[in-house]
Amino acid sequence: MADPIHHISETHPVIRQLDDSAINRIAAGEVVERPASAVKELLENALDAGASRIEVAYADGGKTMIRVADDGCGMSPADLPLALSRHATSKIDGSDLLNILSFGFRGEALPSLGAVGRLRIQSRAKGHDAAEISIAGGDMGAVKPTALTSGTIVTLRDLFYATPARLKFMRSDRAETQAITDVVKRLAMAEPSVGFTLRDVSGGGEGRVTFRADPETGDLFDALHHRLGRVLGAEFAENTVKIDATREALRMTGYAALPTYSRGAAVAQYLFVNGRPVRDKMLSGALRAAYHDLLSRDRHPAAVLFVTCDPTLVDVNVHPAKSEVRFRDPGLARGLIVSGLRHALAEHGHRASSTVAEATLGAFRPEPQDSARIYQMDRPGPAARGAAYQAQAPGFADMQETFSARHDSPEDIAETDESQETPLGAARAQVHETYIIAQTTDGMVIVDQHAAHERLVYEKLKTQMSERGVPAQALLIPEIVDLSETDRARLLAAASELETLGLVIEAFGGSSVAVRETPAILGAVDARALVLDVLDELSDQGSAETIRGRIDAILSRIACHGSVRSGRRMSAPEMNALLREMEATPHSGQCNHGRPTYVKLKLADIERLFGRT
Repeated sequence: MADPIHHISETHPVIRQLDDSAINRIAAGEVVERPASAVKELLENALDAGASRIEVAYADGGKTMIRVADDGCGMSPADLPLALSRHATSKIDGSDLLNILSFGFRGEALPSLGAVGRLRIQSRAKGHDAAEISIAGGDMGAVKPTALTSGTIVTLRDLFYATPARLKFMRSDRAETQAITDVVKRLAMAEPSVGFTLRDVSGGGEGRVTFRADPETGDLFDALHHRLGRVLGAEFAENTVKIDATREALRMTGYAALPTYSRGAAVAQYLFVNGRPVRDKMLSGALRAAYHDLLSRDRHPAAVLFVTCDPTLVDVNVHPAKSEVRFRDPGLARGLIVSGLRHALAEHGHRASSTVAEATLGAFRPEPQDSARIYQMDRPGPAARGAAYQAQAPGFADMQETFSARHDSPEDIAETDESQETPLGAARAQVHETYIIAQTTDGMVIVDQHAAHERLVYEKLKTQMSERGVPAQALLIPEIVDLSETDRARLLAAASELETLGLVIEAFGGSSVAVRETPAILGAVDARALVLDVLDELSDQGSAETIRGRIDAILSRIACHGSVRSGRRMSAPEMNALLREMEATPHSGQCNHGRPTYVKLKLADIERLFGRT
């Protein structure tokens, strides 16, 4: 057996006071994990200084050089040495650590950067001369005059040169560059009125601009929408819905993507609390819960959400990196996100993302061929040839009334112009007894009849369930579940919410609970396993979505089996009734599994496919 490792010498240990240099290097390990962390801290300082334009330059993924220049208020020569002292800040006075209105407040970023790299600060405040100060590995130089018109320029070179061990954990230049870009884009979304420029100067000289976002004007939502179009792309901006919801003292604004505009990973989820970008497990879980019956398990929603509240209701002093927050009432924040997103998505009814149509048009385009193209009219099929021969035969004028490409007879499909004015148009045909073809004023719509009706039935079942409640079935012999005192208290605190979902529990002797009733729609269920699952979710998320999820899953299966099946021939009135019901039903743009229920093609796009433009 190996000898145990002794962390303290066997002799009497001596307690020593660490010097400032060692303290700063230790603190830097918490504040500055990688070049992107340094960029984040310097950008937040620039924003707190009231900058309207910020330029970030980096070389070799930020490992050899990071430079952040802003047009903010700047610092006076006397303030420069103090700015490099630990826990020195102009953003709070220390009397109230809960009422924090700025990005930074700990006073650790600049001294930490100066402890592990070579830091140079040039700044000029209004009414003062420009000055600069340098610090390398914790050794501070003297304040010297410099040439600068206004604002501040912070240059960091050779990051972690003073702590070489940290260099071994650095990733590739490409990975570090991507992390820096992500930091800049997140803060650009948080501040639409501020201009951001990101420049790669790895090759020397002026380098190349890799990202640029000019200041946006307009109201809160217009400016944010334009900024999201620049940062995340026009496609994201086109396929989102505006979010503006309030619950008690919390407000949520932003944009959330339609369910049919989902991603394969949670890479397009941006959450902000009082303007601060955060990565919070509770908020991410609430976002997922809001889409739980709109997406399949392998798809993830896309959203940019801002939660604002009184600073005293949220603690941002949880971690030195300030990327985590803690709400005083996490259940209130979670409920705001879930209900606010669900209501906003429901208000947009049957709307589906434009990417569905683009993918369809892409599938329609023929693949490039080496030989000359052979169009369908040059090589028609037997049925088309027969119809063409008849059309060319004498008496064609007499047969025009009966010659039609419609699947059904014209009298069955006849629709008024008013029907074509509706969003999903008027049904014109049914193809392969599976797809409905509808005509609109400016194009056509292709509907998957089974997927569409499945969503309609599912939404109807959910509405009935919410109006009448979840029926419960009493157990012949109550199930006794032994728990810890903490779990028992947590479960009983949620007893009223669980009862609305058909799960009735009550206190039993000791630390046990008795399960009296379970949701009838679940059928025979292991009550003990159900209670333990609920407890896990209460501990993790603070709400009992497990039962609701199981009930919704069963309703979805019922809707699937009770909907119009593929292969069933539908009459014109049935097809039009389905289209009208889709227009009036929330979430009808996607089926219960997150797939689109219809594709809408513009006439102009169809004409381009045939080279008619």
